[in-house]
Amino acid sequence: MKNIVLFGPPGAGKGTQATLLKEKYQLVHISTGDVFRYNIKNETDLGLLAKKYMDEGDLVPDEVTINMLKAEVNKNADANGFIFDGFPRTESQAKALDIFLTEKGEQINGMVALEVSEDLLVARLLERGKTSGRTDDTDENKIRNRFNEYNTKTAILKDYYQAHGNYFGVNGVGSIDDITNRLAEVFDTL
Repeated sequence: MKNIVLFGPPGAGKGTQATLLKEKYQLVHISTGDVFRYNIKNETDLGLLAKKYMDEGDLVPDEVTINMLKAEVNKNADANGFIFDGFPRTESQAKALDIFLTEKGEQINGMVALEVSEDLLVARLLERGKTSGRTDDTDENKIRNRFNEYNTKTAILKDYYQAHGNYFGVNGVGSIDDITNRLAEVFDTL
């Protein structure tokens, strides 16, 4: 089983790349953002709670996110592996994921990170906000707050996975195909 954490700041292209890579490697793509948006659209308790945090540009609390992720993995018990997109976002989430997978006799094979400059990402997100319907992508202050959250709480995961010897940085600038090819080179080694 191949379990990959696809990592990078908001707007780096994780969702686009995960969609392409899940087909290539026959993996299940679990995007916490997609799961939250589904719950928001359907006004579930989780969705309403997640919307409150997302509208402020804040991260959804670990406990809510972890329980949601466990349910998604358990729904796909026969999978060849998973691409985790948007999870983990904190060291406590990474540790919880490690414990959960270990209980299933599995592990994270690697964290593969898309590396893109913040200024380019802000421009991407503002552009995406014009068509996505995502209110968190239409306000530069909220976007900058998400980067602050990412830099102070999430980027430290690079150190966590480097300490485990399974962090791989990939240039996230260029055509979609070029980036996919760079990511596939790493995926093939995991």
